Amino acid sequence: MTFPPRLRRALVRMRRDLSFLAAGAPLHLVPVLLCWWALPLLADTATGVSSDAPVILTAPLSLLVIAGYGLTEAQRWRFRAICGVELPRLRFTAGKRQLGYNVLVGPLLGVLEVLLLGLLLTALTAALVLVWVWLVPPQWRIEHRGYTTTATYLSVLGLLALATVPALAAGLVRLEILVGRAVLGVSRSDELARRVEDLTESRAGAVDAADAERRRIERDLHDGAQQRLVSLALNLGLAKATLTDLPPEAREVIEAAHREAKDAIEELNNLVRGLHPAVLDELGLDAALSGLAARAPLPVRLRVDLPAELPQRTAPAVEAVAYFVVSEALTNIAKHAREATRADVTVTRLGEILRVVIADDGMGGADPSRGSGLRGLAQRVRSVDGTFRMSSPAGGPTMMSVELPCPM
Repeated sequence: MTFPPRLRRALVRMRRDLSFLAAGAPLHLVPVLLCWWALPLLADTATGVSSDAPVILTAPLSLLVIAGYGLTEAQRWRFRAICGVELPRLRFTAGKRQLGYNVLVGPLLGVLEVLLLGLLLTALTAALVLVWVWLVPPQWRIEHRGYTTTATYLSVLGLLALATVPALAAGLVRLEILVGRAVLGVSRSDELARRVEDLTESRAGAVDAADAERRRIERDLHDGAQQRLVSLALNLGLAKATLTDLPPEAREVIEAAHREAKDAIEELNNLVRGLHPAVLDELGLDAALSGLAARAPLPVRLRVDLPAELPQRTAPAVEAVAYFVVSEALTNIAKHAREATRADVTVTRLGEILRVVIADDGMGGADPSRGSGLRGLAQRVRSVDGTFRMSSPAGGPTMMSVELPCPM
């Protein structure tokens, strides 16, 4: 038998709603049976009838908690499998919300479900009264005249009741979904905590991806453009040394091109070191900072205290941030620190914190709010959940302190 599409959808929806309610009734009423069993035991304990008070008190309460967790999982399955509504998995510690739903809210919903299912069965029975009557022996129909009118009334009432069942079932299902999401759903604090965790993971992934991309660019520049420039400079130097019979104008062009090639190589070396120095990956933070201190235009006193007993090196992203903080700080000291004659760089690892301190003896006055370079450093430190502090009073000295998290 083929039904019109609209009627077919209505029948499918009604079947889904009734299945949802029929599956919920026993789950909602189980806690009532547990409480019915537990309350007399608790009453005996309170009146002193039973001497096994600890056992009597502990057993039903423990059973309620364990059963509550199992009932919550069963409710999650019911919502997901029948209605397609996904409720989050609650932790075992969220016992109050689960107990409130299963012991207080659930039984009320269970009563409504039983009443609605009872109405459905009663309406079906009443609607089929005429059928039942024609199944009884003829002698009974002869002895009970007037039954047809009564049976007709009952059938009409049954059909009217049946007509109200789909709307009542749909309303009760919507009510259960609202209540389930409100009580068993994620609270605002849990949602915020999950959101913060997701954002932290995505930010860490973005930082790692950016660091990997910088490494790739550094490798491409080092193995490609830098090697070609070195080859060009060698060829120009060789031409300058061997082609001595060229006109002076041509020799000047070759010499100028040779100088430009060497300057380009130097700039490219600085750019590559600024992207991601290879020594940082190969030899670690101590060696990379030693190279920075050696190339600095002013004396730098470097102290790196990284405990040798650590099970593993600091995370590459954290090492990169520490390296670039020191590199940018030394560059700023050389360019902007007035009357600075030296700089001190101290790197220490204390538990799960990598602390970097850069100080100089200049005249001070540095303000992160007025310089994009210092703001960029602060943003880079915050990208790995670090803290950035700076003290630069007028007259000096200037001290920059950075703390970077290093989870074990």
